[in-house]
Amino acid sequence: MSPPPPPRDAFAALVLHRRPQRARVGLTLGFVRTFAVPEIAEVLSGTGTLASAPKARAKATGAMMFALIGHGVDSPAGRGIVAELAAMHRLPGVDAELMRYVLACFTVCPVEHAAATPAERGAAAAFAAALAAALRLPPLPGPTLAETAAWMREFEAARFAPSEAGQRLWQAVAPLFAARLPGPLARHAPAFGAALLDPPLRAALALPRPARPLRAAARLAFHLTR
Repeated sequence: MSPPPPPRDAFAALVLHRRPQRARVGLTLGFVRTFAVPEIAEVLSGTGTLASAPKARAKATGAMMFALIGHGVDSPAGRGIVAELAAMHRLPGVDAELMRYVLACFTVCPVEHAAATPAERGAAAAFAAALAAALRLPPLPGPTLAETAAWMREFEAARFAPSEAGQRLWQAVAPLFAARLPGPLARHAPAFGAALLDPPLRAALALPRPARPLRAAARLAFHLTR
């Protein structure tokens, strides 16, 4: 696949150029949020790919999303990615509401972690709406990203629950945070990653609350990235 072209809008500029590392951490956190929904965790765990090759699976997911953001949903490359996403999500047990939630996570979390401007948030909401339409999903709550984020929290309050599949997925993916940490801290990546999770997500993944100094250090370590 060819590299993404220069940014077409404020969301693409944020993710690809202004704060790419923060956006990547946000995308990883969005991916992790899906583990707290037992139905999604079962599907991801059932494929076997994520648990056996978590780095490859996470990189592939990130590459697809970043290329889609860079090229645009309506571009030739974007249409190819949309077709791949549609095929991946025709798995048994994945309904339209779960797909909408995954899309919301992959849009809201990078924007929130990168501390996006109002223009960037508006462009992200437009991207999510275009992708939902391309995937033939019901529209996400909107038109603002704040309304999408509020719907996400309501969905999570109703659907987050502990599951063995979700906990296994977290154990497989937590080491990926090492790439965003200075070398000496890399071996502590799971603990630093857990410190970035909010209480409902930690509860669903059966993770203890990290000590306050670790939470502060994790926020500082990841927010110092561009």
